[in-house]
Amino acid sequence: MLWGAGWVSTVLFATVPFVSVAIAGLWLLPATVALRLLERPLAGILVGAISGLVVFPFLGAAVWWAFFAELAFLVGLYRFWNTWQYYAGAVFVGAIYPVLAAESFNLWSMQPWALVTFFVLTIASCVGGVALGILVADRLRKAGVAKLARRRGLASRGLGRGAGPAGQH
Repeated sequence: MLWGAGWVSTVLFATVPFVSVAIAGLWLLPATVALRLLERPLAGILVGAISGLVVFPFLGAAVWWAFFAELAFLVGLYRFWNTWQYYAGAVFVGAIYPVLAAESFNLWSMQPWALVTFFVLTIASCVGGVALGILVADRLRKAGVAKLARRRGLASRGLGRGAGPAGQH
């Protein structure tokens, strides 16, 4: 999916930038799935690097977007894994991406309504990509994928109350 999104985005970037940012949220998908499934530090960055190697010409883009998927968890020092953190990262990257790429998109020469639409479309795309990633990860988790690799609570590590001796299961 990233291979197609990368090339389509590259072609559309020069001709129809609005469509290009409408699919920008797809770049958040692999990192979001990894973070939601594993709940481990740097899982999003690692999957971003791996997916970037698969779509090699877009390695930098894959890691860049994965960083923003991971940012809200990094700020919290990976102590919390709340759903709102995924969306916070999406809104942040959706707002910052047009600013960082303003020269490329010739953003500041746009009419005010077009500028607002551009930002809204980018944020909506990122939020949509994260929502899709959460949906995929939750379905995979329900199917039993990554059960052993997933971050577990204190009781399963013998550090809290559990069903067995010394809090272990």
